[in-house]
Amino acid sequence: MAPIVRSFIRSIFSIGILRILLLVYFVSALSAQAQQVPIHASETRSPLAANPAIRAFFISDIHFDPFHDPGKSWQLDAAPVSQWESILDSPSTADQRKAFDSLQQRCGAKGVDTPPELLRSLVNAMRAQKTDAKFMVVSGDLVVHDFTCRYQKLFPQASAGAYQAFVVKTMSYVLGELRGAFPDIPIYAAMGNNDSGCGDYQLDPNSEFFASAGDIFALGLPAQEQRKASKEFAAEGNYSITMAAPMKNTRLIVLNDTFLSPKYRTCADKKDSTGADEEVAWLKNQLADARQSGQRVWVMGHIPPGIDPYSTAEKFRDVCGGEDAVKFMSSEKIADLLVEYAAVVKLAIFAHTHMDELRLLQPGANRTVGVAVKMVPSVSPVHGNNPSVTIATINPSSAVMQDYTVITASNLTGIDTKWATEYNYARAYHQTEFSSAALSALIAKFRSDNISVLPESASYLRNYFPGNRSAELSPFWMQYTCALNNYTDKGYAACVCRTGN
Repeated sequence: MAPIVRSFIRSIFSIGILRILLLVYFVSALSAQAQQVPIHASETRSPLAANPAIRAFFISDIHFDPFHDPGKSWQLDAAPVSQWESILDSPSTADQRKAFDSLQQRCGAKGVDTPPELLRSLVNAMRAQKTDAKFMVVSGDLVVHDFTCRYQKLFPQASAGAYQAFVVKTMSYVLGELRGAFPDIPIYAAMGNNDSGCGDYQLDPNSEFFASAGDIFALGLPAQEQRKASKEFAAEGNYSITMAAPMKNTRLIVLNDTFLSPKYRTCADKKDSTGADEEVAWLKNQLADARQSGQRVWVMGHIPPGIDPYSTAEKFRDVCGGEDAVKFMSSEKIADLLVEYAAVVKLAIFAHTHMDELRLLQPGANRTVGVAVKMVPSVSPVHGNNPSVTIATINPSSAVMQDYTVITASNLTGIDTKWATEYNYARAYHQTEFSSAALSALIAKFRSDNISVLPESASYLRNYFPGNRSAELSPFWMQYTCALNNYTDKGYAACVCRTGN
């Protein structure tokens, strides 16, 4: 309003009374119109704005358990996925609790994943938000942990083909439930390390599994994009599409980055770098083409690049004595590529840790550029965390995430569960967008807080584990903050080993 007012005052001395009256009317109209539009910390809704912010759902690590009632497993195995809902909704079998506890024990399960009741509660909670979401992203791990063990205990005589078919049906059911609840928006999904036709972290490129899964993951996309995505997916589970309107000129590159995990093996349980090498080459071509075409880029995978500070501390790695930190990926190639193309990569989405985290990929020599990384917390409560869904606020023209709000469940079961706001990014961290510059400033503030008492640090410690177990992170807070924007061993060690850390 200030420039308009100054112009008005100058006009008093330079124009006639009629023009003055017209200017008064114009200023008053603008003021009245502005007062009718609510202004939030997370977004600006000016009546003159051509591209108002939009909402989107971010979810990850659903880990749906079709074996939660083991007595129904034979029905599910025999039935097409179109009949799964009626089977799962039927009354529990008489010995459900005893049979499930036995299966958990026999497979050495460390917690309970997502039963049908929790998946249903999640879907209902997302509907209840009434956000008018324009799309949804699902960053991997659709199926339950220890899927192989559970299936083999219940179907000891089953063939490898039967196992693969059951995995595919499980993924199809989960994505089908989401699409059924939100039929009018595209759902972009990535594969996780558990989403395999032969075992956790095990995959074969160009296999029948990828051909079958590709049709499921591409379903619901616009026809032309669907054919393209399904064809690309058939090689290694990667695909690249132009995001649907209202997103503008934005390419989404979806990675099946299990090939980059140090734990990756072929279905024959052998080490092989072929899949990783091909994926890195494919990603580089996609990024180069996007830059050449003048597109903005989002990259989504499951396993994040960079340092795993929790495992590094747990394994007592002496990084100051020359030992390497534990890393999520077997090399830094993905991170290096994203940094190389930081000018076009507006957001990277990963998950895998089940925690609510942020990262910033920055080169060691140049801290003025970087890629903002959002690590999405899990739906699965397997670690005792409350299930959660993230609602993002996005500028569709710039492809920058402006804000997000995390909604969490009141319990871990989905039964009589209430979902409520856990926190809001803009209010908790006092940032106006989730960008490289904003994260750089936020991480610097974290790192200056040696005793974790600044409001931003206290918020992060509380929000890291949905449900608040901040005491588990606070003992190695400074080491953790060093991982937030140092993805190399050299950079991480230099940060951790400074005096005072």
